[in-house]
Amino acid sequence: MLNSGKRNILGVLIDAVDYEGAVDIIFRAAKEKRPAAISALAVHGLMTGALDREQRFRLNQFELLVPDGQPVRWVLNALYGAGLPDRVYGPNLTLKVCARAVEERLPVYFYGATPEILAALRPALETRFPGLIVAGAEPSKFRRLEPTEKVELADRIRASGARLLFVGLGCPRQEIFAYELRDLLPLPVLAVGAAFPFLAGILSQAPLWMQNAGLEWLYRLLSEPRRLWRRYLFLNPAYLFLVVLQALRLSTFSTEGQAPSRELLHG
Repeated sequence: MLNSGKRNILGVLIDAVDYEGAVDIIFRAAKEKRPAAISALAVHGLMTGALDREQRFRLNQFELLVPDGQPVRWVLNALYGAGLPDRVYGPNLTLKVCARAVEERLPVYFYGATPEILAALRPALETRFPGLIVAGAEPSKFRRLEPTEKVELADRIRASGARLLFVGLGCPRQEIFAYELRDLLPLPVLAVGAAFPFLAGILSQAPLWMQNAGLEWLYRLLSEPRRLWRRYLFLNPAYLFLVVLQALRLSTFSTEGQAPSRELLHG
């Protein structure tokens, strides 16, 4: 198990942790009924924090930010000697948490995506993990939640008996969701991005060789060019440029951020 703590990449505190270390942190919180915000961050998610002080503040309050993307893992290894053999990929982390949830008999809850995706996700996971207890699942409203809706949602999740909450809203909405809902829930809130459609079999994943080479972004760009071209063609070069500045110590990146001026909970 590898877990050498948080490391500053462009002002965002990423945990130098492997799958085993991440699952251990998640289940300690689940069994102790403690609030915990967790996210699997690739380059896009990390850059939202690097470029936005309020988002950086949110992310740096998370109990766990795992290196979802290979380029994030590479920087942890290069700058900090983390020795991580693999990234902690959101869909795979979801599978490992579900497998452990069966062993521990801890109910899980899914929030986000569309009704069609959730309708396919639940039986796919229950087939893969016999004995998985799904306490509830509800789709995104694809709009900001009113304060009363936020409280009602937290009440529903607590009343379901869930001990782990998976959130699939896309970045950065899911990180804002986890940050703002964390203190209302005595359980880990895991922002896992595209894990829902991937594991439901609705969205195809990049071949393993592309994932290992850090080219998953290219596969997704070719699959959804109109939606993703701005994300990858601007943020990826910016990430490389800023990492070089950090590596050469030509620029420093503060982890402080700025407390959000208002709530933006988007369900």
